[in-house]
Amino acid sequence: MENRAVRLILSSPEEVALEAADRILKIAQEALGTRREFHFVLSGGLTPRRLYEILAGDPFRSQLPWERVHFFWSDERCVGPGHRDSNYRMAREAFLDKLSIPSENLHRIHGETSDPDAAAHDYEDEIKRHFGLGPESPPPCFDLVLLGMGVDGHTASLFPETQALRETGRWVVANPIPKTKAHRLTLTPVILNRAAWVIFLVTGADKARAVAEVLEGPFEPERLPSQLIRPICGELLWLLDEAAASSLKTSQKG
Repeated sequence: MENRAVRLILSSPEEVALEAADRILKIAQEALGTRREFHFVLSGGLTPRRLYEILAGDPFRSQLPWERVHFFWSDERCVGPGHRDSNYRMAREAFLDKLSIPSENLHRIHGETSDPDAAAHDYEDEIKRHFGLGPESPPPCFDLVLLGMGVDGHTASLFPETQALRETGRWVVANPIPKTKAHRLTLTPVILNRAAWVIFLVTGADKARAVAEVLEGPFEPERLPSQLIRPICGELLWLLDEAAASSLKTSQKG
């Protein structure tokens, strides 16, 4: 697949969050103009928290029928929903608790399950049930997937040189991370690359080298897993602050 990524460089992390909020609002409004539901995959990590706070405040909270949005998660740690490291908890506290969203619209990953592989199968089954898909159906098309990237080039819980990078069938897997001696639960490129929109949020000078290698370097997804995210038919947008974009050879200013 050709890398058709569009990159947009903003002056600061705050501007990145505001740009992302504007784009998410427009994408969701357009989708909900023709369909009953909007399917939004949330990212964990530190970077999206400010975006979530913006979306939960005025004027954004009043411009979408949030009760028609279904939320999924790109990945989760093997912890309970109340744990301080839970991606679900972060999104709930910064965003979801401030909106009138039916509980059935929150499709969280059950990271507290004692068997991570069973939890991955259960989440894949949950996605299939929601979209009304059979056991052998191809992956559904999420309307929007929000992702971040680590300094090592990982995204979601797709870490360098881990098993999930080579997955070609399953949509959700328990991915062993040798570096931390733990498992993470993650969506795989099999389903992520079916999305209508994928938006990366990346800020900070510590990520500048990885940004340049992912976007302008050779295709080495075992080392740089974010390179695996190349939507088959959807749009791919990287929103960067100036610090994260500082090592790029070419740029598109916002």
